[in-house]
Amino acid sequence: MAEGNFTIITEFVLVGFTNNESMEFVLFIVFLLIYLLILMGNIGMVTLIWIDSRLHTPMYFFLSNLSVLDIGYSSVIAPRTLMTFITQSKTISFTGCALQFFFFCIAISCECCLLSVMAYDRFVAICNPLLYATIMSKKLCNLLVAGSYLTGCVNAVVQTSFIFTLSFCRSNIINHFFCDVPPILKLSCSDTGVTDIIHFTCATAVVSVTILAILVSYSYILVAILRINSAKGRRKAFSTCASHLTAVTIFYGTVAFMYLRPSSKYSMEQDKVISVFYTLAIPLLNPLIYSLRNKEVKEAFKRLERKIISRRL
Repeated sequence: MAEGNFTIITEFVLVGFTNNESMEFVLFIVFLLIYLLILMGNIGMVTLIWIDSRLHTPMYFFLSNLSVLDIGYSSVIAPRTLMTFITQSKTISFTGCALQFFFFCIAISCECCLLSVMAYDRFVAICNPLLYATIMSKKLCNLLVAGSYLTGCVNAVVQTSFIFTLSFCRSNIINHFFCDVPPILKLSCSDTGVTDIIHFTCATAVVSVTILAILVSYSYILVAILRINSAKGRRKAFSTCASHLTAVTIFYGTVAFMYLRPSSKYSMEQDKVISVFYTLAIPLLNPLIYSLRNKEVKEAFKRLERKIISRRL
């Protein structure tokens, strides 16, 4: 639709990774396998927590929500990406692009909040073990999860509103495999100064506040662990945090590198690789981290395996 000397953008074209058909087929197989493993791992984790009564604790309640988020934000990206590999059409409507970013923003913001909530849960468990059941009541757990989702929704509404009310009258080709902020802003013919500030402020606020909560929680946890007299006790206390620490390090390291940079520092080709990591690799790694490094989860898997074998016999 023309307006003056400009063409109003009604759809975008997602460039993806390559135009080589044989390479696209290989990437389709790789991405499909990764996505299926994400679904299997995270659905398996949620199912295991739901059916095993010994895992009905605040820690695993938060973990099940983390798995749901991992399913959510990988599903916002992966199916559309898979379609671009096997179809000639790489277009996505303006509304579809806005919705993809909106739901992705909700999920990734929620994940930041939920990881900080899980750090607080570990703080209470290690620093106030006798009061753990009282403090981490079902009501508080539900409020913490609801607050995480509310924060994600508010952040997504603010960012989506500012980004997708810009004028797009240049090229409609997005040099990425999904609708992310940096490549979209490059297409706008409006002044993106305010939007850049809003995006950077929102991303910084979510990441900095949640990581501060994690650092404070683990500072108290570290002090409490160092006060434990026995080496065995210290190892046991630290083992309850090891999985969470690993997940936090991978997630925040990637997100901070991706978003907490001035827009002038962005390299689209580099960011595509990083984006694959936090949209697909992290959701794949999280259930592995929490299952391979968690004794209770491994024991729950063994109990489930024994139940299945006994029923077949």
